[in-house]
Amino acid sequence: MGSQVHGTQDFNKNKRAEIKFSEEAMSIVKGIISHYPEGKQKSALLPVLHVAQAEFGGWLSPEVMDYVAEVLKIKPIEVFEVASFYTMYNLKPVGKVVLEFCRTSPCCLNGAEKIIEYTEKKLGIKNGETTSDGMFTIKCTECLGACGYAPMMQVGDYYYEHLTEEKVDSLLDEFRKNAK
Repeated sequence: MGSQVHGTQDFNKNKRAEIKFSEEAMSIVKGIISHYPEGKQKSALLPVLHVAQAEFGGWLSPEVMDYVAEVLKIKPIEVFEVASFYTMYNLKPVGKVVLEFCRTSPCCLNGAEKIIEYTEKKLGIKNGETTSDGMFTIKCTECLGACGYAPMMQVGDYYYEHLTEEKVDSLLDEFRKNAK
């Protein structure tokens, strides 16, 4: 049994060794860390996780989170606690287009649940799932701060407001066209 554990540790160590920021990304990470006093690099965790997610395929695997912990000289559990708390971080692979629907009270009062259900039916997936072609992921989130424009969704850096079934159809077509 000892050799199996040893072998697993070697495998995990080798897998982690493959994960490394590019020079450009590491330069950005070092710049972020430099904003904080020595010994307080944990304060850089949120922006460094954004860099890591962008660098490593749009999601944070356990190995990537362990790597971020090594870079910031903090415990891996500290990274996981933060990454698993915030909906802006993906803990499993996602599609090319992540449809983040707000599901808090103002959006729900204005039809968000209906729009989410429509989108799920249209794409054949549920919240947290990705289409078989890897194009779309549906993700329900807490307040996205556009209560006056409900129902709404965020895709990347952009908000799409006052959603209707027709708007969703048009946006899905646009996203498909632009992703190719």
